[in-house]
Amino acid sequence: MSDNGRKLFGTDGIRGVANQFPMTVEVAMRLGRAVAERFRHPSRPGRIVIGKDTRLSGYMIESALEAGIVSAGADVMLVGPMPTPGIAFITSSMRADAGVVISASHNPYQDNGIKIFASDGFKLPDEVEADLERRMDHPGPLPEEASHIGKATRIDDSEGRYVQYLKDTFPRERTLDGIRVVVDCANGAAYRVAPMVLEELGAEVFSLGVAPNGQNINDACGALHPESTATEVHRTRAEIGIALDGDADRVILTDEKGQIIDGDQIMAILGTRLLARGALPHHTMVATVMSNLGLERALADHGGKLLRTAVGDRYVVEAMREHKLCFGGEQSGHIIFLDHSTTGDGLLAALQVLTIMVQEGKPLSELARTMTRYPQVLVNFKVAQKLPLDELPRVKAAIAQAEIALGADGRVVVRYSGTEPKARVMIEGTDEALIKTHADEIVRVMQQSLQN
Repeated sequence: MSDNGRKLFGTDGIRGVANQFPMTVEVAMRLGRAVAERFRHPSRPGRIVIGKDTRLSGYMIESALEAGIVSAGADVMLVGPMPTPGIAFITSSMRADAGVVISASHNPYQDNGIKIFASDGFKLPDEVEADLERRMDHPGPLPEEASHIGKATRIDDSEGRYVQYLKDTFPRERTLDGIRVVVDCANGAAYRVAPMVLEELGAEVFSLGVAPNGQNINDACGALHPESTATEVHRTRAEIGIALDGDADRVILTDEKGQIIDGDQIMAILGTRLLARGALPHHTMVATVMSNLGLERALADHGGKLLRTAVGDRYVVEAMREHKLCFGGEQSGHIIFLDHSTTGDGLLAALQVLTIMVQEGKPLSELARTMTRYPQVLVNFKVAQKLPLDELPRVKAAIAQAEIALGADGRVVVRYSGTEPKARVMIEGTDEALIKTHADEIVRVMQQSLQN
């Protein structure tokens, strides 16, 4: 239910502080009813999958969603803690009518969120989310017959299903025998499945972030803090470090020297190999406006092209589907293989990089040289309001001045966060001092303009 007309769904579902609007039991229950109504099956009770990460507040949100769904006559299938891509997979493979993920991804444990997948495992388009909000404000009648109330069951083998699916993306004739792998699960949803997949493929696994207590998810660990993984790679002399975020839909890697490999570098490694195999439709992959110019140049050097979208993995997926492309992602580590999955999957991406390491017999540090990173400055700052940039003439002028100074060897991206009260200024170019000067000037002018 909306509050004072506010829109509930943001760029990645509904998100907020647990027990504060909109992440309350009341909202979750109304959303559950709306989901059951929207995805009602014509010949049987609707079937809705619910999974979550390891946040303490996941219990109450899960119970409220479950109550709302069954009260409206649909059945619930509970999978418990499971990576977001795993829930998308289960939703599709179980022929469910929809899947619900309870997670705030990389945010601290105080936050939580709800995002929804359709029966095909893809995130909902904006118009369907808008319809759910309308249904939350104007719910339909509940079943009058007690026999029409839904039921809830638990899928006990959901982890095993997802583990097998991931293993099947790795070449059957290959193993990870003799490879030492550090994996940091961020005390999140992958804390059981990630080590299991790697061990069953033969790797010697050193696990971090596999002791969730409801409050330590993403806390100085995982994809947001890959330095922990790098330290462990040094200690164990591992060939690769894999740092996942709280719901394991993104990954940041560490090479054998402890150097951080971000999403852009991962995409460069994978994208160029797909190009070489003729497996990249239209010689094109998709990334957001935040991806480094070096990724675009690396693809161009191999005869490929980069299609850019707005920030958000859902927009990457939408562009991939619209243009019939198969590969894309974000600098933050959302890596999407539509031939295998419907959303970003950190473990799947890591397995594809491991496949290349094994097939080519090269260390990750050498593979990472596929891309040369352009200097990049990213400044995030809090804002009290998000006025359209077109209404801020001084900001527009500062941006235009920076773009003229950088020319073809640079980029300027200024935007508001879709999930936080923040603005982001990103500038790339060949001269680090120059881009920092322009970034600071845009931030200064923007802060002044938003205060007036």
